[in-house]
Amino acid sequence: MTSTASQPVISPPVPRLRYGALIAMMAMSFLLVTAEFLPGGVLTDIADDIGVTAGQAGQMVTVTALAGLIVAPTIGIVLPRLDRRSLLVWMAAGATVSNALVAVAPNLPLLLIGRVLLGAALSGFWAMSITVAARIAGPERLGRAVMFTAAGTSLATVAGVPIGVMLSEVLDWRAVFVIAAAATALLAVALRVLLPRVPAESSASLSTLVGALRRPGIALGAVGHVLVVLGHFLAFTYIRIALDRVHDGGHTVDAGVVIVLLAVFGIGGFAGNILIGLIIDRTYRLFAVVSPIAMALTALTVIVANGSPLLVGAAAFVWGFFFASWLLIVNTWVGHRMPDRLEAGGSIVVVGFQAAIMLAAAVGGLLVDGPGIVTVYLTGAVTLVAGAVLFGLSNRAGRRR
Repeated sequence: MTSTASQPVISPPVPRLRYGALIAMMAMSFLLVTAEFLPGGVLTDIADDIGVTAGQAGQMVTVTALAGLIVAPTIGIVLPRLDRRSLLVWMAAGATVSNALVAVAPNLPLLLIGRVLLGAALSGFWAMSITVAARIAGPERLGRAVMFTAAGTSLATVAGVPIGVMLSEVLDWRAVFVIAAAATALLAVALRVLLPRVPAESSASLSTLVGALRRPGIALGAVGHVLVVLGHFLAFTYIRIALDRVHDGGHTVDAGVVIVLLAVFGIGGFAGNILIGLIIDRTYRLFAVVSPIAMALTALTVIVANGSPLLVGAAAFVWGFFFASWLLIVNTWVGHRMPDRLEAGGSIVVVGFQAAIMLAAAVGGLLVDGPGIVTVYLTGAVTLVAGAVLFGLSNRAGRRR
């Protein structure tokens, strides 16, 4: 009789985190998001310079979102074999051209062309960011890698846009976009040097995207994602009106108070990215449900406790803590629920985000001019809770599978 000694199972070593590559990804999200939202802070300067109304200049934001909505689900299909590192380098180059065009544009059409390029670069980056993050850190630390990318977005909100606006006062709005163009050009070089090669998924096609949505619970989560982003932007877009009109007899709140609250929101978001990012790989199911509910409660707090600056400030911090880390949460959800379809999952996230922003602008405008700001905030809170419910159902479907 012979016996065979059991051989110990040796797990492959976890690859070392490439922090240089993660910082490059964070820098890209920082620069792209700063460029995306910078026009809001210098809109009147742009409109006066090129001789259009503020409303016409505001279409810079609309065309950016529209371009992103088109590019996100199609970029992997149009470029099925291109190494994803090279793709991100080209996206940084596209952002460079975009910022340069905006800096020299003598009229609105050329300005809008530049912003279309930025929308394409933004969506191309976000659609591929999960795939690249997984390559950098490995699937077991995907959430931590995505944390760096999401932190760049929070930094853009807290520091990037305010710094850009301050520079426009010292220099000129065109000079700010020249600086942004130079920064993204340098970033393109850094991405080429620091990122590893990332082969394209072998089956990039529209059927792959549809197939991903047909998996148990994925469509529920995708709709929940749209509702969460929609509910947030319904309320947050009109936070100034909420502070002005509710429980204050129409008295206008000092602009400095709003600036402080927005800063508190951004600080909360940065803290949320770091703290949630450290544990997200084990808790993404929990946060996908808890975060929308927390945002709904804080939105209602802004309405109910409008007369208490401290309470509203605390609500703004908690709101920022959970929403600014939402991209981290939903991307980690995608990475763990469909690890073999990361590009499709990334496209679903970006399309949902852009569609929700455009829908929030349309619906929110109708509500605020009609029933009023309280209805806007109640609708936003209900929408956030509905998103949480759908993610809860999605988690149950995933467990059954």
